Amino acid sequence: MKWDWSAVGDFMPHFWDGLLVTLQALVLGSLISFALGLLWALLMRTPTRWVRWPVGVVTEFVRNTPLLVQLFFLFYVLPEWGVTFSALTTGVVAIGLHYSTYTMQVYRAGIEGVPAGQWEAATALNLPLTRTWTAVILPQAIRRVVPALGNYVISMLKDTPLLMAITVLDMLGEARLFSQEHFQFTEPLTVIGVAFILISYPASLLMRALERRLVR
Repeated sequence: MKWDWSAVGDFMPHFWDGLLVTLQALVLGSLISFALGLLWALLMRTPTRWVRWPVGVVTEFVRNTPLLVQLFFLFYVLPEWGVTFSALTTGVVAIGLHYSTYTMQVYRAGIEGVPAGQWEAATALNLPLTRTWTAVILPQAIRRVVPALGNYVISMLKDTPLLMAITVLDMLGEARLFSQEHFQFTEPLTVIGVAFILISYPASLLMRALERRLVR
């Protein structure tokens, strides 16, 4: 097998386009998953069963169905009900919604890990419930769960190639299209594999370092 450097050069403009799409999906999907996950975690702590029950059903359903099925549902089924998004927007929403059910559990563990004395101190100071959450509980809980949230960001990065199934040209989508047009598969797919390693491995090292720093 002969390595063709000219094929790499021809592919690189497509690679940068795919990288931009991948990073957009990753960043926006992460923001949605973090925000929704926190919302789910807070709703699951409400004393009202008629709030907890629907949230629990929805999050369990989303967590226990494949992301690919959810992508197909949002992209192909919702338009039949008059709800239409672009392919990239659909992918971002699907990734964010899917992973919010996992970040919810991370937030839940972080909140439950806050010492009971913190709740008692807030009560003794007669702090309003909103102030208790925003100034006492959440800052401590989120500090504990940052490394775990970072790990899910890496998982989201590795799931972005699934967006190719709904016509989103991320890195892998661009590599696949280039390969089919030029009948050269080794070079573009190798570039994509190296790119994922260069992004995910340093990120995982950063998460480990951050975890060690936060647990001190």
